[in-house]
Amino acid sequence: MRRREFIALFSATAVWPPDVWGQQPGGGTARIGWLAAGARHDPVARLAHEVFRQELRVLGYAEGLNIAIEQRFADRDLGRLPQLAAELVRLKPDIIVAAPTPAAVAARKATDTIPIVMINVGDPIGLGLVASLARPGGNVTGLSYSVGLETLGKGLELLKDIIPNLRVVAILANPANPAHGLAVENVETAARNLGIQPYSVDVRGPGEFDSAFAAMAMERVGAIMIMPDVLSVGHADRLAELALRNQLPSMHAFRVEVEAGGLISYGPSFLEPWRRAATFVDKLLKGAKPRDLPVEQPTKFELVINLKTAKALGVMIPPTLLARADEVIE
Repeated sequence: MRRREFIALFSATAVWPPDVWGQQPGGGTARIGWLAAGARHDPVARLAHEVFRQELRVLGYAEGLNIAIEQRFADRDLGRLPQLAAELVRLKPDIIVAAPTPAAVAARKATDTIPIVMINVGDPIGLGLVASLARPGGNVTGLSYSVGLETLGKGLELLKDIIPNLRVVAILANPANPAHGLAVENVETAARNLGIQPYSVDVRGPGEFDSAFAAMAMERVGAIMIMPDVLSVGHADRLAELALRNQLPSMHAFRVEVEAGGLISYGPSFLEPWRRAATFVDKLLKGAKPRDLPVEQPTKFELVINLKTAKALGVMIPPTLLARADEVIE
């Protein structure tokens, strides 16, 4: 979905609801806990939640009649997630919806009995959230971010297509995100296989962005890969600005980051997992067990290129890559 479509959908929705939507008189209301690592007032996060609510309405659930949602937002402070998850568990909801990886991990640590629907989780098997994708085996199911960590390696290959003589690539990651350890290792391996030297840089918040880019300049990196995280999405404008100022072509996970000024993104649709999450909630409320609901993986990956940013960087995008792009921003 394009940025202008984000705005159109957001403008068409109702006023952002309070923390709890009312229950149906006489009971019978399903209670959903919503645990988000992002910021409550982030327009993109709010839009993702609205997509989830819209799909619930399609499936026959109406806030104030037969469903209520209790929300907790970490506002990008991942250290708050265990406390917020514990708060939700004490409320004894029927289901907890958790997004992305850090929230799902916190929810699983807080309960092994309440069904959890995870959204955009990297390597759920490696993180111990599920036993397998086909048969999760516990109280967690939902949607994986990718078809495997090799998705990130594919992003690096695309970056090298644009910069054939790339020698050093920076990998910007958040050490507070439990998925990033495995992800960075995968990208480092992919980089070495391509003859590129990886340079990993940790950032825990926007206050560390400037020093991170200063470190990259000292190492004379030729491009940057930004790992998918609430920080990278929530501060996409700032990261794009810093990458451009430092003349660093940037690879991102989501379209919205390229719409904010990043060079290129390769990854699944940003909003589709929230739509699909509503179908998991529906199945669980109708009696399905999370241990028996297969984890879904993305079926379509989007390649988005910002030609305006490419021109500002003095980078030529190969015609073959432009022809493969799902969207080219000019």
